[in-house]
Order: sequence, then structure tokens, then C-alpha cells
Amino acid sequence: MKEAIINSNYFGLILSISLFVLALRIKTRFKLALLNPLLVSTLLCIAVLVIFRIPYDTYKESANLLNYLLTPATVCLAIPMYKQLKLLRDNLVAVIAAITSGTVCSLMSIFIMGRIFRLSSQHIVTLLPKSITTAIGMGVSEEAGGIVTLTVAGIIITGILGNMIAESIFKIFHIDHPIAKGLALGTSAHAVGTAKALELGEVEGAMSSLSICVAGILTVILVPIVTSTFIG
Repeated sequence: MKEAIINSNYFGLILSISLFVLALRIKTRFKLALLNPLLVSTLLCIAVLVIFRIPYDTYKESANLLNYLLTPATVCLAIPMYKQLKLLRDNLVAVIAAITSGTVCSLMSIFIMGRIFRLSSQHIVTLLPKSITTAIGMGVSEEAGGIVTLTVAGIIITGILGNMIAESIFKIFHIDHPIAKGLALGTSAHAVGTAKALELGEVEGAMSSLSICVAGILTVILVPIVTSTFIG
């Protein structure tokens, strides 16, 4: 019976969705930032695979549908942005400047920290796309010669951390403007940050959605430049 369930074509899909729903209920029950649903569900999933000795390849193959849905789900984030199109036009220069500076700072901070901690060139390249959505980051990492699986892990950790600490950061630095909040979350914490932005408000969600798109494009352009100029 166990083997039949594990070898099912949809085992990974059902397990992932079930654990995420459970994690959402845990977050709703205890209301702690540390209990981020993505983080909790990931840890629960790892625990299930380890306890029942389920090969990762088996899980991955049966959860492929989630990977397929990743790109259209990202595209759907354009909907709240479209609803705030007038606001975007009125603040276009400030918005583009904020996203560009955030993207450049993200790339340069990774490069500088990588040099400080004496990481190999491959590891630095692997971490460069950490602040963009997974669908784009995987391609950027692969094209630049990075380790794609580590890139995905870096992206997920970045998103979860941004989601968890965003409100505290806004309070500490007295950031109250909805556009600033949305741009910060989308540029630094991609789709997971956008989920937090949508919780904060419609404007925050729209600006965060825009940030994902623009930051992704800028990263695709800038990573090869940084790689060839500074890393070699």
C-alpha cells in the first residue's frame, strides 16, 4: 500500500499542497511571523521524506505539475499591477529608480560578500539571482554556470526571510508609504514578498508585482555583465 501511494503520479503534488494547507492553518492559529507557511511546509515535507525514506527524485517527479504552474502563477501577478496602472504612470520615474537601485544593490552585495567570505566564482554566480522569482532565477543561474538547485534554495530563503521581517523593517525605519513598501518587497523578496505585499494592501501588491517583472529583466541583463567584468 505504501509503495503504491509513493509511486503514484500525483504523490508529490498532493503531499505538497496538503502540507502547505496545514502550514497555513498553523500560521492562522498562532499568528507568528516565524511560522511562515512556505518555511513550515518545506520543513514538514523534508521530515516526511526522511522519516519514510522516500527518494527525492520520486517526490520531485510526482510534483512536476507544481513546477509547470510556477510560470503562469508568476504571470498572474500582473493583474493587481494592471488595476493600479494610473498610480504607476504618476510615479513612473521614482518606481523605476527604486527597482533599479534595489537590483544593483542586491547583485553587488552578493559579489562583495562572496569575496569577503572567499566563495568560489561558481558559488557567487549561483547566489546572484537570489532576489528574483524562481522561474527566472533558475534560467539565469544555469546560463551563468551556477548551481541551479542552490540558486532555488537561495531564492526560497530570501523570499521567506523578506516575508517574515518586512513589517518589522518598515516599523524600524518608519516606512509608511504603500508604494515604497510594495517596491521594497517585490525587489528584495520576489513572489513570496509579494504575497506579504498583497496582505498589506492592493497598492503594495501592485507595486510588488511590477518589481518582480522589472527586477527579473534587469537581473537577466546585469548578471552576465557582473560575471564577465568582475568574476570572469
